[in-house]
Amino acid sequence: MTCRLCNSKNLSLFLDLGHHPPSDQFVKKDRLNNEFAYYPLKVNICNKCKFHQLNYVVKKEILYDEEYPYESSQTKAGNLHFNNFANSVIKKYKLEKKDLVVDIGSNIGVLLNGFKKKKIQVAGIEPASNICKIAKKNGINTYCSFFNNNIINKIITKFGKAKIITATNVFAHIDDLQSFTKSICRLLDKKGAFIIEAPHFLNLIKKIEYDTIYHEHLSYITIKPLISFFSKYKLEVIDVEKKDIHGGSVRIHVAFKNQHAVNKNVKNIIKEEKNAKLDSKKVLENFSQAVKKNRLNLILLLTKLKLNNKTIVAVSAPAKGMTLLNYCKIDKTYLDFATEKSKLKQNTFAPGAHIPVTSDSKLLSQKIDYALLLAWNFSKEIINNNVKFLQKGGKFIIPIPKIKIIDKKNYKKVN
Repeated sequence: MTCRLCNSKNLSLFLDLGHHPPSDQFVKKDRLNNEFAYYPLKVNICNKCKFHQLNYVVKKEILYDEEYPYESSQTKAGNLHFNNFANSVIKKYKLEKKDLVVDIGSNIGVLLNGFKKKKIQVAGIEPASNICKIAKKNGINTYCSFFNNNIINKIITKFGKAKIITATNVFAHIDDLQSFTKSICRLLDKKGAFIIEAPHFLNLIKKIEYDTIYHEHLSYITIKPLISFFSKYKLEVIDVEKKDIHGGSVRIHVAFKNQHAVNKNVKNIIKEEKNAKLDSKKVLENFSQAVKKNRLNLILLLTKLKLNNKTIVAVSAPAKGMTLLNYCKIDKTYLDFATEKSKLKQNTFAPGAHIPVTSDSKLLSQKIDYALLLAWNFSKEIINNNVKFLQKGGKFIIPIPKIKIIDKKNYKKVN
């Protein structure tokens, strides 16, 4: 394997989570007896440019098939985040109705809808055919394809070049970042901006967010390695914003050199990353040990509860939750079922663990003692939506960054 940014072969393994099925491959009942492929989930650091990345790539056609179940923004917080994202970009870059915004990996079109509401031209690019259908029903102009030259040609022919290109939780999913960045340069207007949003590796390390690691997430983003990478394409990082979503993300603004002023945020966040010693062998080894301890403590807690005849379920079934379940070997021995808001995941079984996934209503219709909250990054909203569960005596288990139990007595802690 070579580094995705600098092509160096000098990479070192620092975290091995074992073998996992793809986190978004939920299983229908008639396929439960099929054979399933498991793939290595290991994270390396490039010793040359210090970029953190998976060392095994699952084919994109396997990850983003016609039954891809992820719908962006199933929470109020998520919807608000994307709406604010659109509004801030419109203001920052003084977008007009004639300008084009292209979203790569546009999903059901939540982000683009924010631009569309302001009458700005939009084009989404989304490879999962079932998700494309939903986006089109939502009135979002969407090309059902991976990001490639054919689609770029179609967009340029119809609209001209893009003033803004966004890739929210997509840049980190790309294996061939060099070809991808060349394609960005083809589509981007000279005075435009390419905006990446992705979980920040700094938060992953600080908060032991190992469940953020799964096969779709090939890269774990820090800013400094990107500076020299983009420079090769006459691009520069002009701004970096910190965002709370997904356990702590960064929104990275990239533009052609000398077209925009470089915000002081860029130097500040590079300094913060340096101070955290994210490239240090000791820091990475300590993180690996902390991940193992979290697994042991979580299994210990769940085992004690089951030995005391407590009923446990999972609330929410995000991709990150599947990493946690499969790494910790949490299966139907511990969890009776998982509840999920997305209808695409209901009446399926979780990949690997094969825990049945049902609707959120089942949390209240049955006597449940504990609910393991897998979408812990939206814990405030999810718990606030399920106060009745607490009032009935139920308790939430938040697994990351530190295991804690929320009951009706300490409920105010998540407000």
